[in-house]
Amino acid sequence: MIGAIAGDIIGSPYEAHPVKMTDFELLGRGCRFTDDTVLTVATAFSLMTDGDYAQNYRIFGRLYPLAGYGPLFRAWLASDDPQPYGSWGNGSAMRVCPVGFLLDDEAEVLREAARSAAVTHDHPEGIKGAQAVALAVLLARRGTGAEDLRRELTARFGYDLARTAAEIRPRYAFDISCQGSVPEALICALEGRDWERAVRLAVSLGGDADTQACIAGAVAEARWGGVPADIDRRVRLVLPEHLLEIVCDFEARLREQHGGGKDTA
Repeated sequence: MIGAIAGDIIGSPYEAHPVKMTDFELLGRGCRFTDDTVLTVATAFSLMTDGDYAQNYRIFGRLYPLAGYGPLFRAWLASDDPQPYGSWGNGSAMRVCPVGFLLDDEAEVLREAARSAAVTHDHPEGIKGAQAVALAVLLARRGTGAEDLRRELTARFGYDLARTAAEIRPRYAFDISCQGSVPEALICALEGRDWERAVRLAVSLGGDADTQACIAGAVAEARWGGVPADIDRRVRLVLPEHLLEIVCDFEARLREQHGGGKDTA
């Protein structure tokens, strides 16, 4: 899942200051981890422990209160009786990739992705966005090619993945909905010739840059078997010890379960 975290950190300066080009500075001034990273790590922690997504999202969210949560999620964090709030936002999709990295059965991945989403994002689009990203990660780490991935995700979820980043970019604007950002992030992950190119394409759309780069980074990591070593190293230096320790524990779990190789996290 380090690909998702790296995408989040790389995209973070460009959420408020969008760019419409791929030639931008990677990991420059203003880069930080955001709610995408915090909640992705919380998902991994939940998978390795008690499976209580609602409880763990609240614990991690309260540990990192300034990570940049949306207003509805902030209210959910503060509530004494938190309930799902019908969101179709891309928060369900940004945090789900550990499900696709850890689990091996397609039906189980879809069920678990829905379960991770539903504690907050129980709108059908919120569920669908999480399932699409988790399944894309699973299929990509199995070695499914870009065109087969495109056909499979289109058939299952009805997303229009036939577009290119160049076609999307001119008219695209900030959009936090699953239906308006997850397909675009997946397109970048499938179009990119390597991990870095996929993330650059996602940021270059000029939308919700950190989240779209987080999603594209996760799927691209699964496609390409990891993240460039220099980016991996620099990203780990940004993370607080608490989050980095969980990332390392999750990576160890994957090595134990999958035997290393392409199934990275």
